[in-house]
Amino acid sequence: MTRLGPRPLPLHLAAAAASWTSGIAAWPLWKSVSPGSNPLWPEPLRRAAERLASLTPDAATAALTREATRRAAAFLAGLERYAHHPYRRDVPAPPVLWQAGSARLRDYGSTEGGPADGLPLLVVPSLVNRAYVLDLTAERSLLRFLSARGLRPLLLEWDVPDAEERGFTLTDIVVRRLEPALDAARAAAGGPIGLLGYCMGGTLAAALAARRPGDIAGVAFMAAPWDFHAGAPRQAEIGRMAAAACRPLVGALGVLPVDAIQALFATLDPLTALRKFSAFGRLDPESAEAARFVALEDWLNDGIPLPGPVALECLAGWYGENTPGRGLWPVDGTPVRPEAIRLPSLHLIPARDRIVPPAAARALADRIPGAERIEPTLGHIGMVVAGGAEAQVWRPLAAWLAGVIRTGRTATPARPKARRSAPSRSRPAPAAPAGRRSRG
Repeated sequence: MTRLGPRPLPLHLAAAAASWTSGIAAWPLWKSVSPGSNPLWPEPLRRAAERLASLTPDAATAALTREATRRAAAFLAGLERYAHHPYRRDVPAPPVLWQAGSARLRDYGSTEGGPADGLPLLVVPSLVNRAYVLDLTAERSLLRFLSARGLRPLLLEWDVPDAEERGFTLTDIVVRRLEPALDAARAAAGGPIGLLGYCMGGTLAAALAARRPGDIAGVAFMAAPWDFHAGAPRQAEIGRMAAAACRPLVGALGVLPVDAIQALFATLDPLTALRKFSAFGRLDPESAEAARFVALEDWLNDGIPLPGPVALECLAGWYGENTPGRGLWPVDGTPVRPEAIRLPSLHLIPARDRIVPPAAARALADRIPGAERIEPTLGHIGMVVAGGAEAQVWRPLAAWLAGVIRTGRTATPARPKARRSAPSRSRPAPAAPAGRRSRG
């Protein structure tokens, strides 16, 4: 099989072609303003402009065309190598503990030699990507790392929405999926559990912690956005425009499809694919570095459609109106207020995050009393899979979670499963850190 990514491929090809052809087309205008003398241009660009300015117009155009052709060939070679690379993910999936609709709770308690009765931890990933980024390969698996250190990660795994879930709102996600999963996790563990939310899953975890504090010993947030306008002054306009553009698609399909979601992410930097795959084409295809690249790209392109109402609520509400940051995001009719969360909390805020600006994640830590913070020098995905992730994120996270969960379970006696969730159609499952740390 060949791969179809990066998705949506036509968009990435068009962006790359536009970057090359626009440079050729703009050159006559650049000459008229003496580009080599512009002090604001980077030095390599100034040198290149000066060399081009020394050529005749035809020779300069020919030189630019040759360079564009060379870059196009490098990009296409990288795409071709990725499409046919032999790597395929082959990581055994842990057993399913609970299932409702397309959501499953996978039990990592017995992986990597971890105890089945380890310290219980409910892990909530984003809704728009597959959860296995937290278990990417045998060598790069945060969940198996935590399991080997005495924790029992229970991963809430999202899948393609079924017919009923296509009409879900964010309230449905929290009340009809997160809360029953918490009930199942707590029942299996016989007492309060830890909670870990990654990206959008962290935002949802904040709502769960606010609604169910008695069942949770402590909560850790990894790059969890809260103030969606922090550090992004045009975010409101972009969010409203994105919602308006996606509304007809959602109306026709009932979901926001994966390629549309990926196109929205591509707007953060339209030339990311061009740079990544051009560099990948220069790697030894049999190297471990090439295999790691393919593993991560496969995950990035293996997304999940969003239920239509959820997609529009996120785009128009979270990004457009900043309802969480303004204290106006309601779950089951009640606004989520982090200020009311009196649980121990740890906030991992990667300093190089381009998907969730650090200021957007700091806003959540600022609102929860007594919050602890770690700011690793990593990116949004790098904090989970990069070479420096174990030292800067995994080890301090494991130590904090173990301490908090152990303390919470000792202080709180076991009690019957809570019944505060709305009914769901559940069915039985098949048989010292490098980053900066502070207390807010």
